[in-house]
Amino acid sequence: MLSGRRYRLELDAAQAGLCEMFGDVCRAVWNTGLEQRREYRRRGAWMNYVPQAAELAEAKEDFPWLAEAPSHVLQQTLRDLDRACREHGTFRVRWRSKARWSPSFRFPAGNRIMVERIGRRWGRAKLPKLGWVRFRWSRPLDGVVRSATVTRRGRHWFVSFLVEDGRATPERHAMPQAAVGVDRGVRIAATTSDGDFHDRPYVTPGEAKRLRRLQQRLSRCERGSNRRRSVLAKINAITGRVRDRRADFCAQTAAELAACNAVVVLEDLRTRSMTASAAGTVEEPGRNVRQKAGLNRAILDNGWHLLELALRNAARTTGTAVVLVNPAYTSQTCHACKHVDPTSRESQAAFGCTACGHRDHADVNAAKNILNAAGHAVSGRGDLGTSRSVKRQPPVTRTRTGRSSRAARVTAIPACKGREEVKR
Repeated sequence: MLSGRRYRLELDAAQAGLCEMFGDVCRAVWNTGLEQRREYRRRGAWMNYVPQAAELAEAKEDFPWLAEAPSHVLQQTLRDLDRACREHGTFRVRWRSKARWSPSFRFPAGNRIMVERIGRRWGRAKLPKLGWVRFRWSRPLDGVVRSATVTRRGRHWFVSFLVEDGRATPERHAMPQAAVGVDRGVRIAATTSDGDFHDRPYVTPGEAKRLRRLQQRLSRCERGSNRRRSVLAKINAITGRVRDRRADFCAQTAAELAACNAVVVLEDLRTRSMTASAAGTVEEPGRNVRQKAGLNRAILDNGWHLLELALRNAARTTGTAVVLVNPAYTSQTCHACKHVDPTSRESQAAFGCTACGHRDHADVNAAKNILNAAGHAVSGRGDLGTSRSVKRQPPVTRTRTGRSSRAARVTAIPACKGREEVKR
């Protein structure tokens, strides 16, 4: 099984300069290759990796700065571009802006990478054209290195090793009869059908106050000034800690859910579409723009998509099946009598059925409906309480075991345990 190992690098000034230069070259190759592909598509033709790699070799004679970066790093950039264009479309792939894109490049040849431990807290790796670089040995490598990716986040550089750890996905889960539905919410990040609430704050009150002040200072800074770069660095330091806490929470929650359940059922949510801006255009301005912006921030802050990615990754080590179901009416349906009424949800946390009087926490009731929807998305020929006709067949569900996920973190699977219920 392929898994990732991420470490923080300790580079000297020369090595940091080389990494910056490699990132700039890769960014130029990406943008040039993307522009070439778009121009070919406008003419009705198609450009792929093979001719672009050949033209890159020829371009090194006219542009010597291209040869300063390792050849296989630039080739890997073109391969990544080719895959992105095939999966998302040539005109939907984004440019790599110098102001918004952090330097990143990959060494795909694992046989040219040497890794060794030089102390209790330190290790070193030999990377092409960079030589030996030191990194913090925060966890064992436990596998054969297949590739290495160097990235910069803020003022720190990191190296991520893709390793073959020799493990395989179990054919049978340790608890094959266990299943759980998970409702992802705005107030509480994840609620299970068992009544467990998974949530944690990502920003402390002091950080939120400091972040507000820094954003106010940023609005008064002149673009391109040293003062603006200094303020941005301070903002990135805070948001980086928030991002780490969110990723850690999602990884721990996913590991616990995958370890305790053979089937985890989620709503099939299109997070990118759900968090799109409602501003509209000048001719057709949107409505309730500020309210929609607040909802978007809450959804992104709770990491709905990140939790799904973490579940797919954790499922590889436990054999858990991750099932996505139709999210329609899961928060309006009574779990006890299957009656659908929007007014049954009295508030964000309270659910009281208008038909049978059943009462439950609104998120727990929704999680139970999500679990049931994995087998039957609608109940026989019952009335959905809408003007539309009743479907007699449940919508197709999609099962994902996460075997193709490489970027998500691999965490140790903890023992099954309940989480303390948060305040409602």
